[in-house]
Amino acid sequence: MAKKQAKKQVNEFDQTLSTSISFYEKNKKAILWGIGGLLAIIIIALLIHQFYITPRNNRANESIFPAEQAFMDGNYDKALNGDGTNMGFLAIVDEFKNTKAGNLACLYAAKCYAATEKYQEAIDMLNKFDGCGDAMISPAATALKGNCYAELGENEKAADLLVKAAKDADNNTISPTCLLQAGQIYIALGQKDKALECFNQIKSKYQQSSVYYEIDKYIEAAQ
Repeated sequence: MAKKQAKKQVNEFDQTLSTSISFYEKNKKAILWGIGGLLAIIIIALLIHQFYITPRNNRANESIFPAEQAFMDGNYDKALNGDGTNMGFLAIVDEFKNTKAGNLACLYAAKCYAATEKYQEAIDMLNKFDGCGDAMISPAATALKGNCYAELGENEKAADLLVKAAKDADNNTISPTCLLQAGQIYIALGQKDKALECFNQIKSKYQQSSVYYEIDKYIEAAQ
C-alpha cells in the first residue's frame, strides 16, 4: 500500500514537472522578456539613484551651507535671496525640490520671514515643508506656524497648532512652552477650561522643564 502511494506521488510529481516544463517551453519568450524587463527596471533605478539623485542631493547640501551661515548671522535677506554668488533658501527650494536640503530650506525660509514679521509668507513656506520625521524639527515647525497665526490674530488656529506641536514633540523642551503659549491664548479667547487643560498637562507630565516651576500661578489665574 505504501509503495503504491509512493509511486502515485512520484507520478504526480512527474506530471507536474512535465506540465511546468511544457508551460515554460510555450511561454519561454514571454517569461524571459518579463525577467529582462524587471532587471532593466532595477538597473535603471540604480543608475538614476547613483548618477542623478545622489549628486543632486550632494549639490543641494553644498548649496544650503552659505544660506545657513547667513541665517545664523541674522542676515535674513541674504539667507532668503542669496548674494549673487551663493543661492538663498528660496532658490534652493525651487532648484532642489524633493531633496532633504530643499525641504529643510522651506523651514529656514519660513524662519527668515517670521523674523522679519512677514507671517503669511512664513506660513506659506511652512505649508511646503514636508516634515522630516524628527521629534524636534517637525513639532518646532508646527509651533512656528502656530505663532505666525497668533501674530495674524487667528488665535483659535494658533492655539490648536501649538497643542498639536506639544503632543507631537512630547518632550520637556518643546511641549511645555507650546502648552503655556496655547493656554495663554485660550485665556484670551475666554476658554479657561482649555487653558487649564494645557497648564495641568505641564504640571503632570513635564516636571523636568523650567516652565513647570511657575505653572501654578497660571493654573490659579485660569481658575
